[in-house]
Amino acid sequence: MTITTPVPEPTGEDLQYAPTRLVRDFKLWLPGPVRRWPEWLRVGVFLFILMAASVAFRSELLGGQYWMDEAITVGIASHPLSEIPGILRQDGSPPLYYFLLHFWIQAFGNGEAATHSLSLLFATLTIPVSFWMADSIFGRRAGLMTATIFTLNPFLTQYAQETRMYTLMALLGLLATAGFVHGFIYRRRKYVALFAVSQALMLYTHAWALFFGAGSLVALVIVYRLADEQHRQNLIRDGIYAYVGAGILFLPWLPNFIYQSIHTAAPWDSSPRFGAPVQISRNLIGGDPIFAVLAIAAGIGLADFVVRRGRRTIEARTMWALIAIPAVTLFIAWLASQITPAWVPRYFAPILAPVILLACMGAARAGIIGAIALFLSVLFLGYNPGAAAPGYKSDMQDIAAEMGPLMHSGDLVIVGQPEQTPLAYYYLPGGLRFANTMQGIDKDPTYMDWVNSLDRYKKTDPWKMVPPLVNSLKPGQQLLLINPLTEGVLNWVAPWTSEIRLQTARWEAIIHHDKQLQFEYWAPHNYHGAVDVGDYALLYKKI
Repeated sequence: MTITTPVPEPTGEDLQYAPTRLVRDFKLWLPGPVRRWPEWLRVGVFLFILMAASVAFRSELLGGQYWMDEAITVGIASHPLSEIPGILRQDGSPPLYYFLLHFWIQAFGNGEAATHSLSLLFATLTIPVSFWMADSIFGRRAGLMTATIFTLNPFLTQYAQETRMYTLMALLGLLATAGFVHGFIYRRRKYVALFAVSQALMLYTHAWALFFGAGSLVALVIVYRLADEQHRQNLIRDGIYAYVGAGILFLPWLPNFIYQSIHTAAPWDSSPRFGAPVQISRNLIGGDPIFAVLAIAAGIGLADFVVRRGRRTIEARTMWALIAIPAVTLFIAWLASQITPAWVPRYFAPILAPVILLACMGAARAGIIGAIALFLSVLFLGYNPGAAAPGYKSDMQDIAAEMGPLMHSGDLVIVGQPEQTPLAYYYLPGGLRFANTMQGIDKDPTYMDWVNSLDRYKKTDPWKMVPPLVNSLKPGQQLLLINPLTEGVLNWVAPWTSEIRLQTARWEAIIHHDKQLQFEYWAPHNYHGAVDVGDYALLYKKI
């Protein structure tokens, strides 16, 4: 079968912006009956196989236990729809994913497998969308390569099995990148609206959309500078329409966003240093070997656009845009995180699309080198495709399994790390009362109030907070203290986590030496493996 790689026939104003040449045709051996299928059917079957494979190995841990961020997310989304914006004002997140998850829970329940499936859906959708984007601009070979890499991408594998917004952010980043390239570079102006809407939806999903927007704006300036007069026509006007339009769509949430920016920073995080390239390689692409082979193939394939004869082509503008968007996004996020830490590899979701698209754009042009790079990438990623997903996020489920049968309605649970309260609430039986080391009794343990949290936490006095909690127990009632494992001191150096380490030690000492309490039991007795967030629990009875 000969697979050709032309861009779809442009019409109208698109005609003058059609690219010059993409890649040479290439031959792919197929069985005789398959060769007689129409092209759309062959491609459709291939994409179906990729999507089925993706679902298969991204479902291995679909029913795995939550960690604290997931429990908070499920807790917020379980509230009535009208209450979610007010709760998120204290949490610090935008509302889109929580609204979607709310309706998902209404339909499928709030179990781990049920809520993880929403993230799996978004991850699976990136496969046909990435194929369409790459195929419509770079040609069929790039489309097949891009869909294959998205199928095996370990970042998506990990977060397809986590009840958080990162696969949604990756999907929206893909749509925004497609809208940018189609609309601003190839001047298919109807796609400018796709970019504007996608950018707005990203703003409603995660704060890193601001950094992505800044990166795309710098990329637009580069595109404008490299374009000839013909391609510059109406580009500034379309850019204004797109960014102002996205801003207008975001206006309803803007007051909450400003409040969150001032009051709900990330005290649990530390300022980043200079490890971003390593983090991109290992956390976004899947490891140094994959990054290396794709970088070599992309470098060979894109070399023509660096020399003088290719520097002014439309493909060169696409290349520089796909470089600028992730580079500037990371640079601005890194600078901002020196002031207010907001740098975690899982936040890289919006730049996944331009990074992979750039790599596959180059690999598709690199001939046999690109084919070898794809083969090696599939080999490395396919060896253990589920390895990226942590098999054991938290041991709270194990603690609840041991402690739950020992507890009774009215017993008190004190959680040392306040943001783990929703996690304990999710797994422990109903009828219990909850408190944490920041605020004492927690009237709604389904979410975490991050408003000025570090200042509030530092002002707490456990010697004043513990006695009323113990006195609230009747003789025979129990107190369950759940504290984080903080032996790995280097993981507890951020302002928030270092305060937790100090406060939980104080609370445990005060409770353990209270003569009204008698120690009864501890858990968990068995650790099934290394955990991302480890805890231990101590059970006391009031005598």
